[in-house]
Amino acid sequence: MQAVILSGGQGTRLRPLTSTMPKPSVPLVNRPMISYMVDWLHGYGVRDIVMSVGFLADGLRAALDDAGHDGVEIRYVEEHEPLGTAGAVKHAQQFLDERFLVLNGDVLTAFDIAAEIDQHDRTGARATLALVPVDDPTAYGLVLTDEQSRITDFLEKPAAADVPDNPRINAGAYVLQRDVLDMIEPGVNASFEHDVFPHLPTEEIYAFDAEGYWLDLGTPERYMDATRDLLDRKLDSWLAERLMAGGLAIEPGVDTAGCQIEPPTVIAEGCELGDGSRIAAYTVLSHGCHIGENCELDRAVLQRGCTLGDGVRVTNAILGPGVQIGAGATVCTGSVIGEGAVIEPGATIGAGSRVEAGATAAA
Repeated sequence: MQAVILSGGQGTRLRPLTSTMPKPSVPLVNRPMISYMVDWLHGYGVRDIVMSVGFLADGLRAALDDAGHDGVEIRYVEEHEPLGTAGAVKHAQQFLDERFLVLNGDVLTAFDIAAEIDQHDRTGARATLALVPVDDPTAYGLVLTDEQSRITDFLEKPAAADVPDNPRINAGAYVLQRDVLDMIEPGVNASFEHDVFPHLPTEEIYAFDAEGYWLDLGTPERYMDATRDLLDRKLDSWLAERLMAGGLAIEPGVDTAGCQIEPPTVIAEGCELGDGSRIAAYTVLSHGCHIGENCELDRAVLQRGCTLGDGVRVTNAILGPGVQIGAGATVCTGSVIGEGAVIEPGATIGAGSRVEAGATAAA
């Protein structure tokens, strides 16, 4: 089976993390986000992946090569200008089989994609869309179906009074016949959601109820939710086996003798931990981070090469690569610090703040 992964968006909701790297390559528990999708597809026998790329495409290629993807051939098709979800797949048409998967690259999921493919073949559909339930249906566009799982309508962000029973949204995972692409003009910006699916006859477009884990990674809040879910082993991943013994995944050579470390926590190779520091649960330290003495990290995600002075406090926040935080500074809940930013000694970064890549925040 073949898959197209849509990875060309700019990831504006995840800025400043995505100011210097494409969203699919943003590290999620020390691996690129997109590598979890590649692993998931590989587990279902997908060996041929076409990656539709655009913004900062070279960074995505490098991140995937570093992470490794043995047993899967990945080809890259680059958009020189945004083409939308359908336009991007049309742009890759020459590489596609008669039947293939299309997936949004900013999702963490673990549902049974083989069952969706089986249903697609059984019904003779031209398009099959995976649907998932959500807690707040008014924040999404809903997909309506009949008793035979045929899609009858698309409802854009309904008011609470208009939400139907069993509301479900598009999960961004499709099985398509290649002739669906005949509906799209080459080189035109077009979306499946608005320009293709609503125009297919009801007997040709079906819904598949996806059961299992699914999460959109588009915001810092959901990124942190995904981090915690991976550390809690709510879905299978490379990390699950590593965390089995005591909930700690600490690379050999990291000296933790002078620290208090609470599970679940992940600490990569090359990290240095100062005496008296407390590394609380759901903290992730990527490669080469330096933590000073008497620091307090609680549900903190530090990407590669971060440096924290003595007495720094970071709570429920994300630090991009190479961030430097001076002694005695505090980073509060919900903050996101961009790559290479400098937080001066004694400064306080308030709750929900965004510090741009390369910026300096004074005390």
